[in-house]
Amino acid sequence: MKKIPVYMMPGLAANPKIFEFLKLPDKYEVHWMKWIIPHPDESIQNYTQRLIQEQIHHSLPILLGVSFGGIIIQEISKQIPVKKLILVSTVKTHKEFSPFFKKALRYKLYKFFPSRAMAYVDLMEKFAFTQRFKQKMKLYQKYMDVNEKNYLDWSIKTILHWQQNDFPATDFIHIHGTNDKVFPVKYIREPYTKIENGRHDMIIFRANWFNERWEEIFKF
Repeated sequence: MKKIPVYMMPGLAANPKIFEFLKLPDKYEVHWMKWIIPHPDESIQNYTQRLIQEQIHHSLPILLGVSFGGIIIQEISKQIPVKKLILVSTVKTHKEFSPFFKKALRYKLYKFFPSRAMAYVDLMEKFAFTQRFKQKMKLYQKYMDVNEKNYLDWSIKTILHWQQNDFPATDFIHIHGTNDKVFPVKYIREPYTKIENGRHDMIIFRANWFNERWEEIFKF
C-alpha cells in the first residue's frame, strides 16, 4: 500500500527535532523540512518555490507547519496542489496578528530583533543562576539552532509584512493553544481546534495530544 506523504515545516529558528515526539500511523510517510538561507530581499513566494524544488518530492502531500512554518506551508499551497494543510500555533491571515505585530511593523522593530537577542543565548546559559532557567536554555539550544543572522532578519521582516486577507483555499485544520503568547488565541478567528492550556511550543510538549488524534486531524 502506497503511503501518504506528510511534510512538516518547523517554526522560526527551529530545527526539525521539534517533531521528534510525533508518532503517525503507518500509512503516513513523514518528511521533515528544514529552513534554507534566504537570498537578500527575497520574496516569500520565491523562497517557498526554492523549498518546493529542494525538499518536496511527492505530489499532493499533506503539509504540517508550526508558527512561521504554518505561514510558509500556506504559501507553498498557492504554488502546488496539496491534500491538506495542518496549521499549528500559527495564523491563517494577517488579520490574526496581535497589535504588537502591527506596532513592530509600523516602527520597524524587526531591524533590532531577533538576531541580536539570539546572539546572547550561549552567554545567558553560562551565567544562568537557576536550574529551571538553565533547563530552558538547554531546550532552546536543542530545538532553536537556526540562528544565521540574515535568515533571522529576513524571517521577522517577512512575517510582519505577510499579507493574506482570506483563509487558505486548500482544505485545512488550524490547531491552536489557549496559552499561546506569540499568537494569542483571542485574535484567532474560527474555525480552529482549541488545545486548552496549549502553549506556542505545544508541538513538543503536547505531542501526545496530536498522537491520539491523527486520524481526526488528517480527515479530508
